[in-house]
Amino acid sequence: MDLKRFNILPEFGTNTYLVWDKDSREALLIDPAAASEDIINYVNTNSLNMTAIVNTHGHVDHIGGNKYFHDKWDVPIYIHSADAIKLIDPRQNLSSYMGEEIISPAADRLLESGDRIRLGKKELEVIHTPGHTAGGICLLYDFLLFAGDTLFKGSIGRTDFPDGDFELLKHSIKTKIYVLADMTMVFPGHMEETRVGIEKRENPFVRADQ
Repeated sequence: MDLKRFNILPEFGTNTYLVWDKDSREALLIDPAAASEDIINYVNTNSLNMTAIVNTHGHVDHIGGNKYFHDKWDVPIYIHSADAIKLIDPRQNLSSYMGEEIISPAADRLLESGDRIRLGKKELEVIHTPGHTAGGICLLYDFLLFAGDTLFKGSIGRTDFPDGDFELLKHSIKTKIYVLADMTMVFPGHMEETRVGIEKRENPFVRADQ
């Protein structure tokens, strides 16, 4: 599995990930923050076959590019069922509070915990990690975890939004992420990557021994 990180919405620092299977060249776009010709050019240059757009949750800085890439590639949009309404409701995806109403195409597939997303002969597992939003998810392949806004390097996702829940987010991290191998690389929705073992020992918000 190969991946490339793009920062196409620098004012929010959102990480958009392009992930692909080296053999089949099938690819996913995770959390397209905004429209980007750089991503289109990269996909074309590397002869990738786009299969889906996956949103780890429904906040505007993670879905802002959905329509652009959906229209370019005619691929389905995946999101957890509990966050699906955020795609089409600017108040719930928070864009209306920022002075611009962003509406994504509706979800084509509603994800649930334990679902699998296929890329060639490989699969990413959907892990439901509510707390930042009700429908927040992580995506796991082998020792790679795309964590959305659940877990950051030395931090965690905000929980002061309408469906945020600090205790629930801590529970999600402890029971869904900290049970993974310490060597698992965490690719978060913001900031640089980290490892599960580092966060278990050092994250000031959620330590494994607390």
